[in-house]
Amino acid sequence: MTTHLPQPLRGVVPPMITPLADEYNLDLPGLKKLIEHVLAGGVHGLFLLGTTGEGPSLSYELKYEMVKKSCEIIAGRVPVLVGITDTSFAESIRLAEHAAACGADAVVLAPPYYFPAGQAELLEYFEHLAPKLPLPLFLYNMPSMTKVTIDVETLRKASEIDNIVGFKDSGGNMIKYHEYIVAMQDKPDFSMLIGPEELLGESVLFGGHGGVAGGANIKPRLFVDMYEAAVAGDLDKIKKLQKEIFVLRKLYSCGQYSSTFIKGVKCSLNCMGICSDFMAEPFRAFRQSERNKIETLLREIKLLD
Repeated sequence: MTTHLPQPLRGVVPPMITPLADEYNLDLPGLKKLIEHVLAGGVHGLFLLGTTGEGPSLSYELKYEMVKKSCEIIAGRVPVLVGITDTSFAESIRLAEHAAACGADAVVLAPPYYFPAGQAELLEYFEHLAPKLPLPLFLYNMPSMTKVTIDVETLRKASEIDNIVGFKDSGGNMIKYHEYIVAMQDKPDFSMLIGPEELLGESVLFGGHGGVAGGANIKPRLFVDMYEAAVAGDLDKIKKLQKEIFVLRKLYSCGQYSSTFIKGVKCSLNCMGICSDFMAEPFRAFRQSERNKIETLLREIKLLD
């Protein structure tokens, strides 16, 4: 399968939310609006079915439809990455095959999240899975959700496996991210992306290739500007943009549970008239009291009149 994936993939690759009409159906008009909104911000790719996209909470039917419809709308304008994380080895392969058939460019995999794997087991898992995938594979470190951290040495060994082309780190530990960067410095084509958007500028300054910023669903240009400022080494601009990012991230803390990040992003997009804020079970969209807070913050950052 031929893809148009740059090596390394650089820039801002938003982990797109999944607009839902209800538990069983996509909000298709909202999906088109969202994709056009994010692409208009100048992003360098799109990541479907990640954590922000509620990937683990969706039915396989919804996942497959989300990939198909999104690839049709994106139509090759930017690389498309598809999350295939699953507790089932076979289902990860099936979703990867579907993604390839739809025209996606790469797949993204976090460790299986029910039985925690040891590092040796994890490396064997990558060795067994990668050759069976029809698309290049990015590994995804998300220890808060999977209960497993991909160790530095595990990443280094995994990078030797054919078809593994990059890494997304959402661990939030910048010291460890620096260790990953050092370990991979002899592989300039291996893409190193940061998850937490507050760390985007710093990560690029120290050798990372970009970031997977959830806030880019809402204000994509802000994160593209941060990436470009970091590439240029413009510290004054980085400081200014960092302040704006920290204002934006207030949108993620309007609720009281760990789901508040996704609820905040979805509610913001709904308030902006882009798509539905329906949440996959077991969660619900923000109630009016939280929605009022979101609207106030959106006005503060000039995304709502």
